[in-house]
Amino acid sequence: MTDKADSSLTRMLAVLDLFTEQRLHWSAEDISQALGVSLPTSYRYARALSEAGLLRRGSDARFTLGPRIVVLDHFIRQADPLLQCGVPFMKELVAQTGFDCVISSLHGQQLLDIHRELGQMPASLSYGRGRPRPLFKGAAPKVILAGLPSPALRRLFDAHGAQAVAAGLPADWPGLRRYFSRIRKAGHYLSLGELENNLAALAAPLHYADASVAGALSVVTTVQRMAVIDVPKLAQIVMRAAKDISARMP
Repeated sequence: MTDKADSSLTRMLAVLDLFTEQRLHWSAEDISQALGVSLPTSYRYARALSEAGLLRRGSDARFTLGPRIVVLDHFIRQADPLLQCGVPFMKELVAQTGFDCVISSLHGQQLLDIHRELGQMPASLSYGRGRPRPLFKGAAPKVILAGLPSPALRRLFDAHGAQAVAAGLPADWPGLRRYFSRIRKAGHYLSLGELENNLAALAAPLHYADASVAGALSVVTTVQRMAVIDVPKLAQIVMRAAKDISARMP
Protein backbone atom coordinates (compact mmCIF):
# COMPACT_ATOMS: atom_id res chain seq x y z
CA MET A 1 0.00 0.00 0.00
CA THR A 2 2.82 2.38 0.87
CA ASP A 3 4.58 1.76 -2.46
CA LYS A 4 1.33 2.47 -4.31
CA ALA A 5 0.79 5.71 -2.37
CA ASP A 6 4.39 6.78 -3.00
CA SER A 7 3.99 6.08 -6.71
CA SER A 8 0.79 8.13 -6.88
CA LEU A 9 2.45 11.02 -5.04
CA THR A 10 5.43 10.89 -7.39
CA ARG A 11 3.14 11.06 -10.43
CA MET A 12 1.18 13.94 -8.92
CA LEU A 13 4.35 15.93 -8.26
CA ALA A 14 5.43 15.20 -11.82
CA VAL A 15 2.68 17.61 -12.88
CA LEU A 16 4.89 20.46 -11.69
CA ASP A 17 7.71 19.29 -13.97
CA LEU A 18 5.48 19.79 -17.00
CA PHE A 19 5.71 23.57 -16.73
CA THR A 20 8.48 25.15 -18.80
CA GLU A 21 9.22 28.46 -20.47
CA GLN A 22 7.86 26.95 -23.66
CA ARG A 23 4.61 25.85 -22.03
CA LEU A 24 3.17 27.71 -19.03
CA HIS A 25 -0.47 26.56 -19.21
CA TRP A 26 -1.82 23.01 -19.02
CA SER A 27 -5.34 21.64 -19.13
CA ALA A 28 -6.39 18.53 -17.23
CA GLU A 29 -6.70 16.75 -20.56
CA ASP A 30 -3.15 17.67 -21.52
CA ILE A 31 -1.84 16.59 -18.11
CA SER A 32 -3.64 13.27 -18.49
CA GLN A 33 -2.02 12.66 -21.86
CA ALA A 34 1.46 13.81 -20.84
CA LEU A 35 1.61 11.66 -17.69
CA GLY A 36 -0.29 8.70 -19.07
CA VAL A 37 -2.99 8.79 -16.37
CA SER A 38 -6.77 8.77 -16.62
CA LEU A 39 -8.65 12.05 -16.92
CA PRO A 40 -10.29 11.66 -13.47
CA THR A 41 -6.84 11.08 -11.98
CA SER A 42 -5.50 14.16 -13.79
CA TYR A 43 -8.31 16.26 -12.34
CA ARG A 44 -7.62 14.82 -8.89
CA TYR A 45 -3.93 15.73 -9.12
CA ALA A 46 -4.71 19.24 -10.35
CA ARG A 47 -7.28 19.79 -7.62
CA ALA A 48 -4.94 18.62 -4.85
CA LEU A 49 -2.10 20.78 -6.13
CA SER A 50 -4.44 23.77 -6.47
CA GLU A 51 -5.67 23.35 -2.90
CA ALA A 52 -2.01 23.41 -1.80
CA GLY A 53 -1.46 26.63 -3.76
CA LEU A 54 1.02 24.98 -6.11
CA LEU A 55 -1.31 25.34 -9.11
CA ARG A 56 -3.88 27.95 -10.03
CA ARG A 57 -6.83 27.38 -12.37
CA GLY A 58 -7.53 30.12 -14.88
CA SER A 59 -10.82 31.21 -16.39
CA ASP A 60 -10.01 29.10 -19.45
CA ALA A 61 -9.88 25.93 -17.28
CA ARG A 62 -6.15 25.66 -17.80
CA PHE A 63 -3.68 25.55 -14.93
CA THR A 64 -0.59 27.62 -14.20
CA LEU A 65 1.86 27.48 -11.31
CA GLY A 66 0.35 28.88 -8.13
CA PRO A 67 1.25 31.58 -5.60
CA ARG A 68 2.63 29.10 -3.07
CA ILE A 69 5.67 28.78 -5.35
CA VAL A 70 6.46 32.46 -4.72
CA VAL A 71 6.20 31.99 -0.96
CA LEU A 72 8.45 28.94 -1.07
CA ASP A 73 11.02 30.86 -3.12
CA HIS A 74 11.08 33.49 -0.38
CA PHE A 75 11.80 30.80 2.20
CA ILE A 76 14.52 29.33 -0.03
CA ARG A 77 16.23 32.71 -0.21
CA GLN A 78 16.11 33.04 3.57
CA ALA A 79 17.57 29.57 4.17
CA ASP A 80 20.12 29.32 1.35
CA PRO A 81 23.63 29.26 2.91
CA LEU A 82 25.15 30.58 -0.31
CA LEU A 83 23.09 33.74 0.03
CA GLN A 84 23.44 34.01 3.79
CA CYS A 85 27.21 33.87 3.47
CA GLY A 86 27.60 35.49 0.08
CA VAL A 87 25.43 38.59 -0.17
CA PRO A 88 27.58 40.83 2.08
CA PHE A 89 30.67 39.99 0.01
CA MET A 90 28.73 40.50 -3.20
CA LYS A 91 27.87 44.01 -2.07
CA GLU A 92 31.55 44.65 -1.33
CA LEU A 93 32.53 43.41 -4.79
CA VAL A 94 30.00 45.71 -6.42
CA ALA A 95 31.33 48.66 -4.43
CA GLN A 96 34.92 47.73 -5.27
CA THR A 97 34.51 47.05 -9.00
CA GLY A 98 31.30 48.80 -10.04
CA PHE A 99 30.27 45.59 -11.86
CA ASP A 100 27.22 43.42 -11.35
CA CYS A 101 27.84 40.45 -9.08
CA VAL A 102 26.07 37.08 -9.44
CA ILE A 103 26.02 33.83 -7.49
CA SER A 104 25.15 30.70 -9.48
CA SER A 105 24.77 27.06 -8.50
CA LEU A 106 24.11 23.66 -10.04
CA HIS A 107 20.88 21.90 -9.10
CA GLY A 108 20.78 18.41 -10.54
CA GLN A 109 21.55 19.07 -14.18
CA GLN A 110 20.33 22.67 -14.21
CA LEU A 111 22.59 25.69 -13.81
CA LEU A 112 20.80 28.58 -12.10
CA ASP A 113 21.67 32.13 -11.10
CA ILE A 114 20.31 32.48 -7.57
CA HIS A 115 21.13 36.10 -6.71
CA ARG A 116 22.35 39.28 -8.40
CA GLU A 117 23.64 42.54 -6.97
CA LEU A 118 23.51 45.43 -9.42
CA GLY A 119 26.56 47.52 -10.23
CA GLN A 120 26.89 51.14 -11.36
CA MET A 121 25.86 50.29 -14.92
CA PRO A 122 23.65 47.16 -14.64
CA ALA A 123 24.07 44.72 -17.49
CA SER A 124 21.05 43.57 -19.45
CA LEU A 125 20.98 39.84 -18.67
CA SER A 126 18.75 37.33 -20.42
CA TYR A 127 19.03 34.95 -17.48
CA GLY A 128 18.08 35.49 -13.87
CA ARG A 129 16.93 33.67 -10.76
CA GLY A 130 14.96 30.59 -11.68
CA ARG A 131 15.73 30.52 -15.41
CA PRO A 132 18.08 27.62 -16.24
CA ARG A 133 21.26 28.62 -18.06
CA PRO A 134 23.18 26.65 -20.68
CA LEU A 135 25.47 24.16 -18.96
CA PHE A 136 28.61 24.79 -20.98
CA LYS A 137 28.54 28.50 -21.84
CA GLY A 138 29.86 31.30 -19.66
CA ALA A 139 32.17 31.71 -16.71
CA ALA A 140 29.94 30.49 -13.87
CA PRO A 141 29.06 27.09 -15.38
CA LYS A 142 32.66 26.41 -16.30
CA VAL A 143 34.16 27.00 -12.85
CA ILE A 144 31.35 24.93 -11.31
CA LEU A 145 31.82 22.03 -13.72
CA ALA A 146 35.59 22.24 -13.24
CA GLY A 147 35.06 21.57 -9.54
CA LEU A 148 32.92 18.46 -9.98
CA PRO A 149 34.33 14.97 -9.37
CA SER A 150 35.18 13.24 -12.65
CA PRO A 151 32.26 10.75 -12.46
CA ALA A 152 29.74 13.58 -12.03
CA LEU A 153 31.28 15.56 -14.89
CA ARG A 154 31.29 12.46 -17.07
CA ARG A 155 27.57 11.90 -16.43
CA LEU A 156 26.81 15.46 -17.52
CA PHE A 157 28.96 15.07 -20.60
CA ASP A 158 27.30 11.78 -21.52
CA ALA A 159 23.85 13.33 -21.10
CA HIS A 160 24.57 16.68 -22.76
CA GLY A 161 27.58 16.08 -25.00
CA ALA A 162 25.92 17.77 -27.97
CA GLN A 163 25.55 20.97 -25.93
CA ALA A 164 29.23 20.84 -24.98
CA VAL A 165 30.32 20.47 -28.60
CA ALA A 166 27.95 23.25 -29.70
CA ALA A 167 29.57 25.48 -27.07
CA GLY A 168 32.99 24.85 -28.61
CA LEU A 169 34.25 22.38 -26.02
CA PRO A 170 36.17 19.19 -26.86
CA ALA A 171 34.01 16.46 -28.34
CA ASP A 172 35.83 13.63 -26.53
CA TRP A 173 35.86 12.87 -22.80
CA PRO A 174 39.68 13.00 -22.30
CA GLY A 175 39.81 16.37 -24.01
CA LEU A 176 36.90 17.70 -21.98
CA ARG A 177 38.48 16.50 -18.75
CA ARG A 178 41.75 18.25 -19.58
CA TYR A 179 39.86 21.42 -20.48
CA PHE A 180 38.14 21.62 -17.10
CA SER A 181 41.29 20.57 -15.26
CA ARG A 182 43.03 23.69 -16.57
CA ILE A 183 40.17 25.86 -15.32
CA ARG A 184 40.26 24.19 -11.91
CA LYS A 185 44.01 24.80 -11.60
CA ALA A 186 43.64 28.45 -12.63
CA GLY A 187 40.98 29.03 -9.96
CA HIS A 188 38.90 31.29 -12.18
CA TYR A 189 37.57 31.70 -15.71
CA LEU A 190 37.00 34.74 -17.92
CA SER A 191 34.28 34.55 -20.56
CA LEU A 192 34.02 37.13 -23.33
CA GLY A 193 30.74 37.09 -25.22
CA GLU A 194 30.17 33.38 -24.64
CA LEU A 195 26.66 33.49 -23.23
CA GLU A 196 25.63 36.91 -24.55
CA ASN A 197 27.64 38.63 -27.25
CA ASN A 198 28.12 41.95 -25.49
CA LEU A 199 28.80 40.67 -21.97
CA ALA A 200 31.90 39.47 -20.16
CA ALA A 201 32.10 37.65 -16.84
CA LEU A 202 34.87 36.53 -14.52
CA ALA A 203 33.98 33.75 -12.10
CA ALA A 204 35.59 31.84 -9.25
CA PRO A 205 34.26 28.71 -7.54
CA LEU A 206 32.56 28.61 -4.15
CA HIS A 207 33.10 25.60 -1.91
CA TYR A 208 31.48 23.90 1.05
CA ALA A 209 33.52 23.05 4.11
CA ASP A 210 34.25 19.58 2.68
CA ALA A 211 35.81 21.26 -0.40
CA SER A 212 33.01 20.16 -2.76
CA VAL A 213 31.88 22.84 -5.19
CA ALA A 214 28.89 24.88 -4.01
CA GLY A 215 28.54 27.34 -6.84
CA ALA A 216 30.24 30.26 -8.54
CA LEU A 217 30.78 33.92 -7.77
CA SER A 218 30.90 36.12 -10.88
CA VAL A 219 31.33 39.75 -11.79
CA VAL A 220 29.59 40.77 -15.01
CA THR A 221 30.08 43.77 -17.27
CA THR A 222 30.29 44.58 -20.96
CA VAL A 223 33.02 43.19 -23.18
CA GLN A 224 34.11 46.77 -23.86
CA ARG A 225 34.56 47.62 -20.17
CA MET A 226 36.35 44.34 -19.47
CA ALA A 227 38.82 45.14 -22.26
CA VAL A 228 40.28 48.05 -20.25
CA ILE A 229 40.34 46.21 -16.91
CA ASP A 230 43.42 44.69 -15.28
CA VAL A 231 42.06 41.15 -15.54
CA PRO A 232 44.70 39.43 -13.35
CA LYS A 233 44.00 41.94 -10.58
CA LEU A 234 40.25 41.48 -10.97
CA ALA A 235 40.69 37.71 -10.84
CA GLN A 236 42.53 38.01 -7.53
CA ILE A 237 39.75 40.19 -6.11
CA VAL A 238 37.01 37.76 -7.16
CA MET A 239 38.94 34.68 -5.98
CA ARG A 240 39.59 36.32 -2.61
CA ALA A 241 35.89 37.11 -2.18
CA ALA A 242 34.98 33.55 -3.20
CA LYS A 243 37.47 32.19 -0.67
CA ASP A 244 36.03 34.40 2.08
CA ILE A 245 32.50 33.22 1.30
CA SER A 246 33.60 29.59 1.18
CA ALA A 247 35.29 29.92 4.57
CA ARG A 248 31.92 30.77 6.07
CA MET A 249 29.98 27.99 4.35
CA PRO A 250 28.62 25.14 6.48
